[in-house]
Amino acid sequence: MAERLRVGMLAPIAWRVPPVHYGPWERTVSMLTEGLVARGVDVTLFATADSVTRARLSSVAPHGYAEDPLLDAKVYECLHIARAFEQAASGAFDIVHNHFDFLPLTYARLAAAPLVTTIHGFSSERILPVYRAYNDVCHLVAISTADRHPDLDYAATIHHGIDLKEFTPRTTRGDYLLFFGRIHPDKGAHVAIEVARRTGERLILAGIVQDAEYFRTRIEPFVDGQQIQFVGSVGPPEGDALLGGALALLHLIQFDEPFGLSVVEAMATGTPVIAFSRGSMPELIADGSSGLLVAADDLEAAVAAVAQAQRLDRQAVRAHVERHFTAERMVDEYVRLYNRLLGHAVDDPRRRRRTRPAGGRCDACHERKTHVYQSRDGLLTVCSTCARGIDVSSQDAETAIANVVGRAPAAERRTLRHRLAARQAMHTTRRERASPRPGTSSC
Repeated sequence: MAERLRVGMLAPIAWRVPPVHYGPWERTVSMLTEGLVARGVDVTLFATADSVTRARLSSVAPHGYAEDPLLDAKVYECLHIARAFEQAASGAFDIVHNHFDFLPLTYARLAAAPLVTTIHGFSSERILPVYRAYNDVCHLVAISTADRHPDLDYAATIHHGIDLKEFTPRTTRGDYLLFFGRIHPDKGAHVAIEVARRTGERLILAGIVQDAEYFRTRIEPFVDGQQIQFVGSVGPPEGDALLGGALALLHLIQFDEPFGLSVVEAMATGTPVIAFSRGSMPELIADGSSGLLVAADDLEAAVAAVAQAQRLDRQAVRAHVERHFTAERMVDEYVRLYNRLLGHAVDDPRRRRRTRPAGGRCDACHERKTHVYQSRDGLLTVCSTCARGIDVSSQDAETAIANVVGRAPAAERRTLRHRLAARQAMHTTRRERASPRPGTSSC
């Protein structure tokens, strides 16, 4: 058995990991770290001392500098990054995974292990010289195709994933519109207010105030506590309730957003998203199914979309996230990347095995697909399209057939049931023939 994969995970230190309320970078680091630990990876997490993790925690900053004005951000950033790379220089890690933006890239040629850097968005064009200078020695990961910069080379594009257990799916639509994000001109809270005023719908604004002048002049004058409410930043339990209770999330962004965790989180509760079609939004939202994409800055289209969003199937909205944005899928893709960079042709970080062609033949559509899932008993194989959001791998064949057929259009159900039952019977027969009969010897 091969030695365990050793990863040094370098988190930001503005907030703890995972954050109590705001902190999207830190939340993603937590999801990835805990997922890797669950798979047997030896992870050292470099984060604030109050962080909560099952990994080995290494800290310099007592808590996030965004929460304590007495901490000098630059001082603790330097000490934090130096600690991680001093350990890396001693050969402690097979991979160093940087989520700290551009500054750690300057250590790339000094590290003994490959440096993977997830770019959580470019704060400014002014930081690009660092990325260009270390482009040849760093393995960059984009969080969306839209956020890839043409001057840089990328090892992968890996969308963020979320823990579905943190989000309660609701099948009935809510009774208010929701803005969920930073109170900053980029996020378009002022546009959400205008949509609410034109539709007459109630609007709740939730998020940290990142631009005080913008809040004072463009947001606060409209907050009346009745039609327009501001509740500030909220933690995971409150966020789940707010997201799930909305009739739609308004994500009317004024910039090309690299990802947008709140978009995926809203859909995880079954709440559709109305978004301007900028940045990564077309990669996250299935237009007309999990939400509605409208042309950038088209206010009239956004207003009209409110009525349309209320007719969307909330189960289909949730299913879209189950297929594409789980933490498990994100962890899978990062493990594959680590092993590829290390020259390991394996997916399991704890053992080597022969590689097999990706995918398989779906028992529902009879086509070979890249992404297929086997039932728990191994008697049924269904592709992600035919599964329609069903977690086939956690069910036996009989249960999976019933659920997959139940999600299919009524006109297809009878044929699909017979087809899947026949394939199950075929796999059962093959398994029985391959098994030795009782009392016989294989010698």
